[in-house]
Amino acid sequence: MSKHEILNTKDHADLRVHTGAGAELGDAVMAALVVPDEFRKVQAHYPIVFRREADGGRFSALALFGFENGENLFLANGEWEARYRPLSMDIQPFLVGLPQDGGGEGQVHVDMGHPRISASGEGTRVFDDAGRATPFLETITEKLGALHVGYQESGAFYDALARHDLLEPFTLDVPLSDGSNQSLIGFHIIDEDKLRALDADALGSLHGDGYLMPIFMALASLSNFSELIARKDAKQARG
Repeated sequence: MSKHEILNTKDHADLRVHTGAGAELGDAVMAALVVPDEFRKVQAHYPIVFRREADGGRFSALALFGFENGENLFLANGEWEARYRPLSMDIQPFLVGLPQDGGGEGQVHVDMGHPRISASGEGTRVFDDAGRATPFLETITEKLGALHVGYQESGAFYDALARHDLLEPFTLDVPLSDGSNQSLIGFHIIDEDKLRALDADALGSLHGDGYLMPIFMALASLSNFSELIARKDAKQARG
């Protein structure tokens, strides 16, 4: 169960965090939130798809790690088998929390109920003996800031995709080597045909706003489905 607290030296002076990879550390998820600013790094390893929020409003982007809930095909032998881990995964168990009145700057919170919290005295320290932030915490703070800003700014990106009707529903059906069939439904991808059909003014506007590059990165990421399917096939073969 989540237990969010504002990170501080008084209450968390001896806090240690497990920084490895594994299902037992909360990494057994099929997808993770990504923001447009990190699409270039994400597309080197994972397919990027889009999903409408539960309230039927805005979209969000996800890096796919598997085909079913709880499946992360990049986990093996205590390692994450990709050079880049999305920010929303990499910052755990930390998060940005806003003051109760909704104003002011975000604060670094920690989820004391997260499995990455060490109860054994092992793990990476968050504060040193003098109560200063360790290099680990400094790096986490930078990543939290990047994720927070990226998420806040992503609304305009999704508005642009909607304005040009650039998202289309996506269904993937893949027969696997063992005779089973893998299906993926409920997501959207960039509509390449509609992107190609945009006129010079529309493309110029997207480029000027900095949206054309993440759109291209999201399209390029779809080539990673072949690798994801191969990982699924190998998992099925191992039984």
